[in-house]
Amino acid sequence: MSRPAGVQVWRTAFVLVLGTFMASLDSTIVSVGVDTLAQRFSASVTDVQWVTTAYLLAVVTAVPASGWLAARFGGRRTWLTAVVVFVLASLLCGLAPSLPVLVACRVLQGLAGGLLPPTGQALLARAAGPERIGRVISVAGVVPLLSPVLGPLVSGAILGVADWPWLFYVNLPVGVVAVLLGLRHVPADAPAGPREPFDFRGAALLSPGLAAIVFGLTGFSEGPGRLLPVLAIVVGAVMLAAFVRHGLRARAPLLDPRLFARPPFGAAALALVVLGASVFGTMFLLPLYLRRGAGLDAWDTGLLLVPQGIGAAAGSLLVNRIVDRVAPRTLVLWGIGLVALGTVAFTRLGPGLPDAVLVLSLLLRGFGAAMISAPVLTLVYRSLDPVHLPRAAGALTLLNTLGGSVGTAVLALVLQSRLAVRGPDVAAAFADTFWWVLGLVVVAVAGAVKLPKEG
Repeated sequence: MSRPAGVQVWRTAFVLVLGTFMASLDSTIVSVGVDTLAQRFSASVTDVQWVTTAYLLAVVTAVPASGWLAARFGGRRTWLTAVVVFVLASLLCGLAPSLPVLVACRVLQGLAGGLLPPTGQALLARAAGPERIGRVISVAGVVPLLSPVLGPLVSGAILGVADWPWLFYVNLPVGVVAVLLGLRHVPADAPAGPREPFDFRGAALLSPGLAAIVFGLTGFSEGPGRLLPVLAIVVGAVMLAAFVRHGLRARAPLLDPRLFARPPFGAAALALVVLGASVFGTMFLLPLYLRRGAGLDAWDTGLLLVPQGIGAAAGSLLVNRIVDRVAPRTLVLWGIGLVALGTVAFTRLGPGLPDAVLVLSLLLRGFGAAMISAPVLTLVYRSLDPVHLPRAAGALTLLNTLGGSVGTAVLALVLQSRLAVRGPDVAAAFADTFWWVLGLVVVAVAGAVKLPKEG
């Protein structure tokens, strides 16, 4: 693939970011509309949660295959096909006559959406080249940080003026524009390297194993003592262990476990997993507290979360200017420090905590998160041969997604236990749970200190 120069790189980045934006936004856009969907389909809130859970499970299932698909058919073709399928699935979601049909359409949407971020990142890294990847990724990488903030806000705005199908119809114009611009501005690329056969055995172990663990944790978070979620977690863990054994022996595994032993990939993976858990975990806990503990409505809750998005945007601008002059590890460690500082206030939640403190804390967390993700991705992509970019991008996207989903489920369990202990003191239960979020941020330091000083 020829490497575009100057303005063309940013045009390519803009188009690819549209796909990532759609996929990331749809992981959270339904959150505010749960009650609306429950009324529309005469279903329980627990049943309606499958609209979100099904999408997440499908994303986890699809991401591992993204590297093989890009290598086999070309990244541009894979990306464009995924956008088209995503748009069609969004249309079907809006037309769904029943909740089971909507859940099925969300599965199709998630399968396509799971391909968009890793394939787009790989195309962007290849187009930018080592000399520009840091600046480009610093801008493109802010999108996944914005989606947990924008999803509830966009959802609340749509439901304020339109019916629930528009939660999905909103993707149609964005997707059509992305396809048209992609045909023009995303450079064509040939399939990379030899055409290895698809790793069916690995796919049968990895994707269902990950989905089983996410399903188990999600179900277990709804209440302890249930047998099915425990069995799902055990089965998923066994399947993942079998996949690791298979991956170490296979010639072309779906996801190569040996990648994690190659610096800086292993340390970068740990940092991204913990970042995903911290960002998405906070965006699960804080809106719930603001609705249940502080009594805010959906729109005010969304507005109060906006500062994290502003912080992420500001952090990406700073990283864009200095990423080529400052060691990535330095940026990551400073970012972790800011995220930790921004989390401290949440361990003191209560009526006496001013909104201004929450706003400042979210600004710090957003700013710090932008200083972690972009330098980590830059470091990894610079160290890899272009032929390995699709599989590496798929692995990193998968880990960040898993960090978010697993972290959210674990924090839900912690919150349940603290609510049982604290009783009517809801704010104290949430404050206790945020100590776990702070602990996750500290764990991220273990990965960051292993990153190379120069990159």
